[in-house]
Amino acid sequence: MTRRAVAVGTVMLAGLLGLGGCAETTLTVDTAKSVAAAVSPDPQREGSYKVGAPYEIGGRRYTPAEDFAYDEVGVASWYGPKFHGRRTANGERFDQNAMTAAHPTLPMPSVVQVTNLENGRRVTVRVNDRGPFADNRIIDVSKKAADLLGFRHQGTARVRIRILAEESLALRDGLTGAGPGAVRIASADPGFVPTGAPAVDGWFIQAGAFSDSRNARRVVSDLASVAPAHLAPVTRDGRDLVRVRIGPLPDGRAAARLLQAVQASGYPEARLIGR
Repeated sequence: MTRRAVAVGTVMLAGLLGLGGCAETTLTVDTAKSVAAAVSPDPQREGSYKVGAPYEIGGRRYTPAEDFAYDEVGVASWYGPKFHGRRTANGERFDQNAMTAAHPTLPMPSVVQVTNLENGRRVTVRVNDRGPFADNRIIDVSKKAADLLGFRHQGTARVRIRILAEESLALRDGLTGAGPGAVRIASADPGFVPTGAPAVDGWFIQAGAFSDSRNARRVVSDLASVAPAHLAPVTRDGRDLVRVRIGPLPDGRAAARLLQAVQASGYPEARLIGR
């Protein structure tokens, strides 16, 4: 499929309406030939949570909404080189090698599972852009996601899209403070404390502990689109380690939801700790 055809399918709203990375990806292949790929946040993410107002393109009206029960079957396409590095509809930098996607109406960011109904492959991607707007297609995935789904060379595929509600709600709550029991996360500073919470109280999410601080800093960057994380040095059994933590978080339920988003972002061993 030529890039020209794909360009018709996706229009970056940053240019059209004036709106407005590549990390570790965990892959598993089961006997049904499905591929489960973790969301790869963009380490230089500058975007925000956005739903947006209704809009019209090509004579068709689109109404963005927080639909956490979304489940649809249709045609997927992909986009990549022409838009690499440009702003997405929620202000991020598009990375064709990250696990992201464009959708006409779902919240940005939100997390969806995409299954290629033609070969059984399945990936998880983070919606951070608007599109596609042609041929009744329902999603445009990044070049990387199209590779993993096995349809990059053919250009399109019939897919099922299902929003992952818990992970999507955790992203929303972490970025906006919306919803019951949500935690407003406002700063990536190591001394960050949620309003009204004592510095030593609350919950922490620990993504890992590393002997090499460079690896720890990379994880902080990887998690930037999920929640601000910080480094916490510690010495154990005579070894100097650097822990990557999010928090303190004063509400246990919101912390549990955020933990799910961290685990879905490629860190399944992340855990919740008391302090």
